[in-house]
Amino acid sequence: MTAETVMLAPIFLLFLMFLVGAGRVVEAQGEVNGAARDAARAASVQRSEDAAVAAAEQTAQSVLGDDCPPQVSMAGTEWVEGGVVAITVTCELDLDFLGFGTTTRMSGNSVVPLEQFRRVE
Repeated sequence: MTAETVMLAPIFLLFLMFLVGAGRVVEAQGEVNGAARDAARAASVQRSEDAAVAAAEQTAQSVLGDDCPPQVSMAGTEWVEGGVVAITVTCELDLDFLGFGTTTRMSGNSVVPLEQFRRVE
């Protein structure tokens, strides 16, 4: 019985480490999707496109923090009346804390209409 336990313990620990790593990846993807949604909403209520970029970057940074530094892109945004704000938030998640020694790229997209009642400058 002791020999079987000694042989199965490392396999069990590897399995647990894999579950923790997979859980962290799923959690991070949800955080990135939420950051994209919040950044798009913050950008859609701004009066100018420059203010929208700044608001989107600030919102994504505040949601994700330092664990996964975000890169925000507004490619596909139509800054005209009746247009949309398209946000893509990308970050590199470090999985080295589990001994995997790797990073994975997370990306989240969100598209929201421009606020109808804002004043455009």
